Amino acid sequence: MVARADYKVIADYGFDNHPKLDVLIVVGGVHTDELNKPDVIEWVKAQAQQASVVASVCTGAFILAQAQVLAHHTVTTHWQDCADLKQMFPHLNVVEGVRWVDEGDILTSGGISAGIDMSLHMVEKFHSLALAEATAKQMEFSWTKNA
Repeated sequence: MVARADYKVIADYGFDNHPKLDVLIVVGGVHTDELNKPDVIEWVKAQAQQASVVASVCTGAFILAQAQVLAHHTVTTHWQDCADLKQMFPHLNVVEGVRWVDEGDILTSGGISAGIDMSLHMVEKFHSLALAEATAKQMEFSWTKNA
């Protein structure tokens, strides 16, 4: 697969041969075409039902909403896309001005750096604050927590 700027992605697994997922993270990007691909949406829906945690970074929330993983949840996405998410999926409570939203086993974040913040929050939530802080330090990343 070739992504933006000719970045090549060579996957070890595909839809049909991957191991069971414990955590499903749907990444952001321009998902206009994916929203209309039943095989993608059905795969996300099936994996979300089996995973113990589901998260999205940025516009990945649109995919989760299209797959009906997000029903009447409180969610967020990139600030530039909040209005579109509200319009397309009016049953969602879309909040702005937060780095991420934690609804227990479903988490959503704003843009790329907010996704890193959310990931560190997940490390804290599922392991420890010490590991999350050590990870941020190793990355030389200034972890921004939700206010």
